Amino acid sequence: MATFMVTGGAGYIGSHLVKLLHKRGDKVVVVDNLRQGHRAAVPADVRLVQADLADRAALDEVFGSERFDVVFHFAALSLVGESMREPLRYCRENLSNAMNLAEAAMGGGCLRFVLSSTAAVFNPPTDNSAIADDAVPDPPNAYGESKLMIERALSWADQAHGMRFAALRYFNAAGCDPDGDLGEDHTPETHLIPLAIDATLGRRPKLSVFGGDYPTRDGTAVRDYIHVSDLAAAHVAVLDRLEHGSCRYNLGTGQGTTVREILEAIRRISGREVPHEAAPRRAGDPAVLVASSDRFTADTGWQPRWRRLDDLVATAWNWRSNHPNGYGD
Repeated sequence: MATFMVTGGAGYIGSHLVKLLHKRGDKVVVVDNLRQGHRAAVPADVRLVQADLADRAALDEVFGSERFDVVFHFAALSLVGESMREPLRYCRENLSNAMNLAEAAMGGGCLRFVLSSTAAVFNPPTDNSAIADDAVPDPPNAYGESKLMIERALSWADQAHGMRFAALRYFNAAGCDPDGDLGEDHTPETHLIPLAIDATLGRRPKLSVFGGDYPTRDGTAVRDYIHVSDLAAAHVAVLDRLEHGSCRYNLGTGQGTTVREILEAIRRISGREVPHEAAPRRAGDPAVLVASSDRFTADTGWQPRWRRLDDLVATAWNWRSNHPNGYGD
């Protein structure tokens, strides 16, 4: 049995990993300040430490109480638009908190670190092709820059101290726990699928579809939606790869879905039209953002299980329709 720390483990993606590790029989400690996370998303028999990563004394206390095999780091500021309004805050907090965590981990004898990184480290290619792992990072926003700064700092920690790390660059996390135990509950909500579902359920005004004149098959933007349970499984799959050295990988399905295709999937599942209206393109939104995860599959054997769009959307519909108040906290 291994022992893992999961920062941000009460949040959307982190809670799905916590559930998977817990189900495997591993020991898990969640560190979360609960500003965006939810206590109800953490199993009752999993230790939850409510602390901020800026609090080095609190981190040292946790690392002094347990011997961790790996740290999974999810906690971060993560709103792209906000990062462009407050770039210095994003770069400062995301980097300094991650470095606080990495130093505390090394001080506690833990030299394995898995970083929740992002596709935002890349500027999408002009030919709309899938982004490969070896693409040169060029962040188009401060959020992506902050994650790339963490990746670079961790590479120096590896060289100097043997801190092996994996940077997993997610594309569009989507869906919810198929058992219905966990879901997506953000304040504010910025993701397309929960926004569209809530509009369909009458919980918010019409959905704004930003841009209908992109050079795509139906004029709306294309994104690579990867099920949150597949992301959780990828974090487990990368652990063996860490034994061979630090690594960086893209995580997606390799297939793109348009905004209109998402709305059609919700209509098929719910039997209701999604109320929506056209809106101008948002500055900086690329037409296509799709990942190539071929190298990760080759190195680990991982493959996304939730490839059918309707299956993925159905898990989100089920959770949001059954949890009108989210986690209720």
